[in-house]
Amino acid sequence: MKDGGAVAPSHPVAGPLAVCVLASGSKGNAIHVSDGTTSILIDAGLAGREIERRMRARALRPESLSALLVSHEHADHLHGVGVLARRYHLPVYISPATRQMAPQLGALPALHHFTCGCAFHIDGLRISPFSLSHDAADPAGFTLQSGALKVGIATDLGVVTHLVRHHLQQCHLLVLESNHDADLLMSGPYPWPLKQRVRGRTGHLSNAEARDLLVELRHGALRHVILAHLSEVNNRPEIALREAAAALEPCLATGTRLHVARQEEGTAVLTVSLSEAPSGAMAL
Repeated sequence: MKDGGAVAPSHPVAGPLAVCVLASGSKGNAIHVSDGTTSILIDAGLAGREIERRMRARALRPESLSALLVSHEHADHLHGVGVLARRYHLPVYISPATRQMAPQLGALPALHHFTCGCAFHIDGLRISPFSLSHDAADPAGFTLQSGALKVGIATDLGVVTHLVRHHLQQCHLLVLESNHDADLLMSGPYPWPLKQRVRGRTGHLSNAEARDLLVELRHGALRHVILAHLSEVNNRPEIALREAAAALEPCLATGTRLHVARQEEGTAVLTVSLSEAPSGAMAL
């Protein structure tokens, strides 16, 4: 067992960064991030074989993975972690509290503990975990940096804190939760305690809350925004897109592209680089 992150190389790779959401939602979550040399999987909430299938469908090679990074212990983020780690002899980066709550992971080839608020490196990728408000032991969001490029990931959070705002500033690509429409949730079939859990401070962000955060985070170099963890019961992609597009309107005309990560389809591989020219398109 090994605590802490890998030592950063003296000359880290400076991008581009490629991000692919393989799955997003209550049935399973997984995000692939690569700088062209180092490839990591953030969460593996589907069966190992299904994650392999989705990777290969996008010309991503499971054999090229460098590490697995775990955000929290819920099954829709954890299900395939142990299997993939053992199959490909991958180190798993996880907080001590999350590891303690996840005995189902079994024996792991290598274990690296991280602490929210303390950055670490996996080869050339600088990873900064930060605390989220969610009903888990030690839930984390992440920013990943390669040179001057920055990707931010924040899903499974019930409230936007100052800490979240701080870490997600100046990202070139954002993966942000837009879980539910408040009206659909309240008029929908969930029992009242579950509705309260979803809309509570340790639940999930609504479309309106994601919209308000995007107003604060938008900037001229933001190339991609991926709306993630949409509820299949309490949301509709077109509603989430409409809310986010209203927040990003000044950026959409100058190159920011807006995407929805669906549970069964995820997204294509999206690349950001410092030399990327704005396209002005919005992808639905």
